[in-house]
Amino acid sequence: MNKFCLIIFNLLLWSSLAQSQDTLFRLQRTYRGDIVDFSVDNLGNCFIVSSSGQIKKINNEGDSAGVFNDVRRYGKLFSLDVTNPLKLLLYFKNFGTVLVLDRFLNVRSTIDLRKQELFQVKAIGQSYDNNIWVFDEQESKLKKVGDDGRVIDQSADFRMIFDSMPSPQVIIDQEKLVYLYDSSKGVYLFDYYGAFRNRLLFPGWSDFTVINKIMFGRNGAFLFRYEPGTLNLQKLPVNNSIRDAKKIKITSNFLYALQDGII
Repeated sequence: MNKFCLIIFNLLLWSSLAQSQDTLFRLQRTYRGDIVDFSVDNLGNCFIVSSSGQIKKINNEGDSAGVFNDVRRYGKLFSLDVTNPLKLLLYFKNFGTVLVLDRFLNVRSTIDLRKQELFQVKAIGQSYDNNIWVFDEQESKLKKVGDDGRVIDQSADFRMIFDSMPSPQVIIDQEKLVYLYDSSKGVYLFDYYGAFRNRLLFPGWSDFTVINKIMFGRNGAFLFRYEPGTLNLQKLPVNNSIRDAKKIKITSNFLYALQDGII
């Protein structure tokens, strides 16, 4: 059994990364146990994935609020999107399958992307209108699908737009923009109609996220913060708990760090 510790830091004065580490990060809470992955929704619920694939929902008071145990049917979980607390997306890449769960972790629907001839999908994400964004690497298009898997809309062929094809690992839909992050090439921004808007050369980040149009990421011993229009990429050295973390998740008020640690 893999043992990890999920450490939660309170973010103080996050708008200014000129603060010292001691000022910016204050330990709030820890979870210990069999944790290989996690995510956090905008209500503060934490979704913990165990080595067996079980998903446990922990509310913002630290209490268990649900468990999803049907973990072996579709193989290893590839990604978990909890952007919408009422609609969770579990993506099983090897089977080309998306499970849609409700807030109680009950299965609402099962989407077989292969039935829609979507055979090479690495990244998926919630859309603003309760549908799902997928990046079809075979056709080099950003597509929107419904809960039945049917393609509702799609972008132009990326090979007609870019000299070098992006291969995004993350799709985030927020405030009329869709962000595609490729760790080898940076950030690609599109509008809701699939039209290309901008590209930002921020390669090499992990744990990319967007909060109120502000982009965050991590690269080794540093956190990055970029607010569009400022031309100011802020860089903050972090302490060992964050630098050595397997994964971090930044929210408006907290930073969650999944830290290795034999208990």
